[in-house]
Amino acid sequence: MKKLYVSDLDGTLLNSNGRISNYSVETINNLISKGMIFTYATARSLVSAAPVTKGLTKNLPLIIYNGTFIVNSETGKIIHKNVFNKNQIELVKEIMESNQVRPMVYALINDRERVTIINNDLHEGTKHYLKNRQNDYRINLTDDYNSLYQGEIFYFTVIGEYKDLKPIYEELKRYDYYNITFQQEIYREEYWLEIMPQSASKASAILKLKNILKCDEVISFGDAINDLPMFAISDQCYAVSNAVEKLKHCATDIILSNDEDGVARWLNEHYHRD
Repeated sequence: MKKLYVSDLDGTLLNSNGRISNYSVETINNLISKGMIFTYATARSLVSAAPVTKGLTKNLPLIIYNGTFIVNSETGKIIHKNVFNKNQIELVKEIMESNQVRPMVYALINDRERVTIINNDLHEGTKHYLKNRQNDYRINLTDDYNSLYQGEIFYFTVIGEYKDLKPIYEELKRYDYYNITFQQEIYREEYWLEIMPQSASKASAILKLKNILKCDEVISFGDAINDLPMFAISDQCYAVSNAVEKLKHCATDIILSNDEDGVARWLNEHYHRD
């Protein structure tokens, strides 16, 4: 029986410093060399996931942007994508404008990823985001508001205060067109509102990958609210001890925390029994 093992990154496979430990890298790589079918599913892009998973063997497609894309781990080529249609974009634009918010807009422009950000009254959380991505080819800082909603748009992010983002979240969740996550940034105080096409989720991407790889079961690991759909479609699902309570209630079991290499230690103990 072929089992697909899928781990979230931040707060799960990555420690509190946002890195994967040497122990986790060595343990997981060793198990992969023995035949374990392992990959990750993250809200990060491939650009931001690559440095924090340095050294980890990536021989399978990767799930990024919360399931919006499945990409080839070696070439970065998109295997499967979900994008918004024109009406969905216009509705988000209308709601953002009525709340006087300018989102970060992720789009494919000439088949190249771009993150367009209006360089005006930036929230401290957005400044932090940019500071950590100074060499990111995707970033397009501009004063031209008309350029904000260009290309094949696949993701919107707003970083800000809870009180400012909650009304936008409440309005958007009335519509079935979107898959929305609204949660506090794991390493900081601000909140992130992330909007994807309704068809995009870690769960749908994992099921597609399960089919591509002809696997029989899915075993997943996570820590946050956006991992709930992934847990729902998994045959076994494990929450790290630092996970939110809502996810723990849905888990097959609770494992050691991200700072204790919980995922790698569980895999090391249980994989050979498969």
